[in-house]
Amino acid sequence: MNKKQSSDGLSKIASETLKNANASDISKSLAGSVLSQSHTNNQTSGNMESVASKVLQSNKYSELTKSLAASVLSQSNGKK
Repeated sequence: MNKKQSSDGLSKIASETLKNANASDISKSLAGSVLSQSHTNNQTSGNMESVASKVLQSNKYSELTKSLAASVLSQSNGKK
């Protein structure tokens, strides 16, 4: 079981990202993952770990998207 959870502050940012019509699909996917791990025992899927890792290694994503990606990776249990 993964005991790591999204912070309230980052959950708010994730929620705002999902409501933003101009947000990219990748940002929205990461935001959804962050929210799914807020106040739950859910953990990051292997697929989302891969997506988040690629976002962090790329220069084309915004700092906001990278923050969401970092949160997603930080909630991985690392046993996949």
